[in-house]
Amino acid sequence: MGETTLVTGATGFLGGALVRCLQAMGLPVIAQGRDPARLAALRAQGIATLALDLTQPIPRATLDALRDVSTILHCAARSAPHGPARAFTLANVTATAHLLDTAQALGVSRFLFVSSSSVSFAPTDQLDVAESDPLPPPFNAYAASKQQAEALVLDRFPAATILRPRGIYGAGDTALLPRLLRAARRGPLPVLRDKQGRIDLTHVDDVVDATLAALQAGPTAQGQIYNVSGGEVLPITEIVTKACQRAGIAPRWRPAPLAPLMGISAMLETVFNLLPGDREPPVTRYGLALFAYAQSLDLTKAQRDLGWQPRVSFDAGLDLTFANGPAG
Repeated sequence: MGETTLVTGATGFLGGALVRCLQAMGLPVIAQGRDPARLAALRAQGIATLALDLTQPIPRATLDALRDVSTILHCAARSAPHGPARAFTLANVTATAHLLDTAQALGVSRFLFVSSSSVSFAPTDQLDVAESDPLPPPFNAYAASKQQAEALVLDRFPAATILRPRGIYGAGDTALLPRLLRAARRGPLPVLRDKQGRIDLTHVDDVVDATLAALQAGPTAQGQIYNVSGGEVLPITEIVTKACQRAGIAPRWRPAPLAPLMGISAMLETVFNLLPGDREPPVTRYGLALFAYAQSLDLTKAQRDLGWQPRVSFDAGLDLTFANGPAG
C-alpha cells in the first residue's frame, strides 16, 4: 500500500471518507470526481484531485498523469431506488468498463470494487445471506447495473476484490438517513407485515475499515466478494424511531397492507419513468420492501479472510452522525 491509490467517487460520501483516511495514513492518493466545488475542497486539504467523467473513455493524457497508480478503489456509482435503467447502466457499468480499461493500461496490481448488497436483495425474508448464495433476478435498475458491473469486474480483472456493503450511513450521508427523515416528516410511515421488517445497516467507518482490511489482506482477498454490514440486525421501526429522536421528529405510524402498496408503488414508478427530468417517486417498491422484510448479511467470510468485523454499533453510529447537527 505504499504506492499511489486512485479513489473514484471521491466527491461522494464513501469515496470522500476513504480519501481522507488514506491521506491521514500518509499514503499517496488521487481523488477522482466530477463536482468542481468538492474537488476544490479536497485540494484545500492537500489531496491531489482528478476531474474526470468516467462515463467517457479515459484520455491518453490522463493515463500519463496516473502512471504512478498501483491501486484503484472504485467507489463512484449512481445509487438510488428508482431511475432510468440507461442512467444506471451508464454510471455503473459503462464507467466501470472505462475504469477497467484504465487499470489494464496502467498495469495496476490491485482493483477493489465497491458494489452493493442490493445485488442479492429479493422481496422476501433473507437472513444471513452469504456471498456464495445465487443472486436473485435484480429487483430494480440499480441492482441490475451492480450485478452487471460485478460480473464485468471479475471477468476483466480476476484478481479484483468486491465489497457488498449494506445501507451506508454517517455524517455527510445524503441518502439513507436523510431519505428516512424526509419520509417521516411527510406523514405517517407504514407498519407492514406486523413489524417484521428488520435490517443491518453499516456506519461509513466500518466500510472504510473493511476496505483497508481487504487491501492489506493481499492475495487472500483477490478474486473474492465480501459482505459488509454493521452486523446488528434491528427492527426498522427502532431504526427510524432512534434516528427521528436525534433529528427532533416525532414519527407517526399507520398499519398498511403490503400488496396494494406495492402495486401502487409500481404504478408510480412507471409514471415517473415517463416524466421529464429525473424525479424520484414519493414511495418505491424497494423502500416498502425494506420496511416489510427481514434482511441481514452473513459476515463470516470477511471475518475469516480479512480479520475484519464491524465495530460501530447503531447507537454509536447515530452519535457520530448527529454530532454536528441533523443528518437531513
